[in-house]
Amino acid sequence: MAEFFTTNLGVFVIILGQCLLMAVFLLLSAYFILYADRKIWAAVQMRRGPNVVGAFGLLQSLADMLKLVLKEIIVPAGADKAVFFIAPVVSFALAMLAWAVIPFNESWLISNINVAILFVFAVSSLEVYGVIMGGWASNSKYPFLGSLRSAAQMISYEVSIGLIIIGVIISAGSMNFGQIVASQDTAYGFFGWYWLPHLPMVFLFFISALAETNRPPFDLPEAESELVAGYQVEYSSTPFLLFMAGEYIAIFLMCALTTLLFFGGWLSPIPGVTDGALWMVAKMGFFFFLFAMVKAIVPRFRYDQLMRLGWKVFLPFSLVWVVFVAFAAKFGWIGGIYARWAVGV
Repeated sequence: MAEFFTTNLGVFVIILGQCLLMAVFLLLSAYFILYADRKIWAAVQMRRGPNVVGAFGLLQSLADMLKLVLKEIIVPAGADKAVFFIAPVVSFALAMLAWAVIPFNESWLISNINVAILFVFAVSSLEVYGVIMGGWASNSKYPFLGSLRSAAQMISYEVSIGLIIIGVIISAGSMNFGQIVASQDTAYGFFGWYWLPHLPMVFLFFISALAETNRPPFDLPEAESELVAGYQVEYSSTPFLLFMAGEYIAIFLMCALTTLLFFGGWLSPIPGVTDGALWMVAKMGFFFFLFAMVKAIVPRFRYDQLMRLGWKVFLPFSLVWVVFVAFAAKFGWIGGIYARWAVGV
């Protein structure tokens, strides 16, 4: 039996099993973070939230999913049917695909490639095409305006995210997530992670992640008061469910990136406690909690404020930071904390 897994068919079975396991984890995560999102929002507003279907309302998300799946799929007259149905599939599939290179510890990942950050950045950049296709294929002004907003918004903040990540790459000397986490494994523990030397960029990355995933207060592509739910307005049933699931999986991906790049990935923050995947998942859950709190307490930005923040504040600041980190790494400033690949700290 062991010899079977060394053949081409055996390797294919292993990879397929890993993909299915990851897909199950992501779908269950989307289920529970949706429930958590609603509960946190309700708690801030001093109400109960989901509490009827199942114990503590745990089956509410399942009930909503079944309701959407069983509804009739309505296609607008004059819509491009092929593109209309492909758009949510593209959005969902790309959100899942990016997780192929996300590690949960040294060996728990599907593909360990040296350019993992470039892979995630490329895939996440393509996700906007699902939104654009959905808005254009709906044959309606409001979805099309929402999709154009989403394209402009994602381009604005992907530039900043890219520059912020470059600073971490310079410090770690690698684009492999495992190597980035390993470079944060120092004798200083929690204070040796990249959140401290790259502290200003942690805030910029978090805010840019909100904008990148169309999350409040930057949910302008689907602002109900202006665009009647934006690019999703003509969608119902399973296609709408795919859009929503893809959005939450993309949000969870940003939580994973924040954890890997700045907060030690699967490293334990407590000295003497074993590192592991549970720490990775716990940190991701914490950052989703912050995402949910921002949604509950921060009012929505205007679109001109959103664009101004991205191009006139975040872009120059992140560009200056890359230059600073490059000089700090070259000349070994502050004990060489910005060039761990060079000085071995």
